[in-house]
Amino acid sequence: MCSFPTPESIQAIKRALRARWLAERMALPPEMVAAASEMIRRHIEAWPPFHAAHTVLTYMAFRNEIDLTPLLGHHLEKRWALPRMIAPGELALHLYQPGALQRHRYGMLEPTPECPLVDPEEIELAFIPGVAFDRYGFRLGYGGGYFDRLLPRLKGLTVGVTYARFLVDALPHTPTDGRVQWILTETGWVQAQAPG
Repeated sequence: MCSFPTPESIQAIKRALRARWLAERMALPPEMVAAASEMIRRHIEAWPPFHAAHTVLTYMAFRNEIDLTPLLGHHLEKRWALPRMIAPGELALHLYQPGALQRHRYGMLEPTPECPLVDPEEIELAFIPGVAFDRYGFRLGYGGGYFDRLLPRLKGLTVGVTYARFLVDALPHTPTDGRVQWILTETGWVQAQAPG
């Protein structure tokens, strides 16, 4: 008799994958992180939708995530937004203002509460961090569900950002897991496939 995976078993698999891949990412040497981050920034700067977008959501890298931060200083013509955790599973988006960042207890930098809010529907292009992505655009994050709740509220293009080694054929997922439209690694762009 066939048995279908339960939400609990899916979460257990995701926890195991998250722990394994986070450990692998944290072990990456700094020069590899820097080289991959620079290559990804070059891919972004050569992408026409990036040039067309005025309001762009990004993130402040930590724990060896791909670092997009230099883009903020190189493209002052754009209106950059950053996420801030405001409640369990809930993000607010704020306008990036140099010098108006504070460190969250989890370790990442985020905007101070005084920074102007940005409506998610104003975001034309969003760069979404993740531990891993699959070719359908599903994401494995840190487990809090923050971006899963944000993604359906974004009307613009969504891009998952990770290393090529963490782009996999398929990830376990539930109906509440959000998807991105594109995945970007140091080796280039992958347009997410429609789930079969």
